[in-house]
Amino acid sequence: MMRLLSAVIVLLQSTSSLAFSPIITRKLAVRRGISIEALKDDINDSVTNRRELFNKVALTTAAVTASTFITPGTTKTTNAVEVKKVVVAGSTGQTGRRVLERLANQGGLEVVGGVRNVDKATKSLSETSTVVRGAMVQKVSSIDTSSVQLKHLDVVMDSVDQIAETISGADSLVIALGFIPGNPFKMNDEAHKVDNIGTCKLIDAAKKANIKKVVMVSSILTDARTWGKEKSPGFTITNAFGQVLDEKIIAEKYLRSSGLDYTIVRPGGLKAKPPTGGLIVSGENTLDSGEISRDLVADVCVASLTDGKASNKVLEIIEAEEGGPKVFNGLNM
Repeated sequence: MMRLLSAVIVLLQSTSSLAFSPIITRKLAVRRGISIEALKDDINDSVTNRRELFNKVALTTAAVTASTFITPGTTKTTNAVEVKKVVVAGSTGQTGRRVLERLANQGGLEVVGGVRNVDKATKSLSETSTVVRGAMVQKVSSIDTSSVQLKHLDVVMDSVDQIAETISGADSLVIALGFIPGNPFKMNDEAHKVDNIGTCKLIDAAKKANIKKVVMVSSILTDARTWGKEKSPGFTITNAFGQVLDEKIIAEKYLRSSGLDYTIVRPGGLKAKPPTGGLIVSGENTLDSGEISRDLVADVCVASLTDGKASNKVLEIIEAEEGGPKVFNGLNM
């Protein structure tokens, strides 16, 4: 059962405040037949802490913004895309393996995991282990891959034609790629090869293979320079690792200009633990801080494959936490 079923989706222009926008406040007041001031007083009187306030605002606002809700685990919604075969590129990564697991658990769906080394991936996916990824030590749970076909896919070494052959026959593609920080003298080169050139190569292959839907996992603040956030702590800290956000935005723009139906999912700082707070989904270039469980990211990716409301959209997502979102302090797929 997907954890996202109990999550609420709220469109916020800023995560630093829980105040209503004038438009939302006015709509809520009208819906309840009371004045704006009475609505504010009612909320203030009935809520005793920030978490309760967020939950009340989220649940009420969700009714107003229902058209933006992405229902997880749904195979068909309004304007939905029918998915029969999905390829997950980067399926041994922390986020990719969660996407792979969720898709594998859905009946009647053919799932392909794109991996650089099939033998190594078969072993690593079937084992519970502790791994070091960049500066983080994380516990990795095993997943059942009995219903998944693992295929060689290396966006750095393979040609567009080779990648297209690997993903041929699929109608959908989830891109969960990301370079792993290592040698500080090679990070820029690695990020360029994987998050930029390799991802763009994969997009070209998707077009060649007649893929209909592409969901790409990216990051908040990839486009920080456009909206004056290049000096924010989140961008400065994260982009220091291989200039990865500057590389990712190039791949994002390449996907958006490809003509393919896309959803770009931009999570905040990724956490390995299960979610403890509600899901916040915001518009493009609106979130500059926050963290989120990889489980929620995977749920949003899977939902975006079939929900027509996510078509050609950029979704920025973080998890609601008591005391407000933490500073975005790194991206690791």
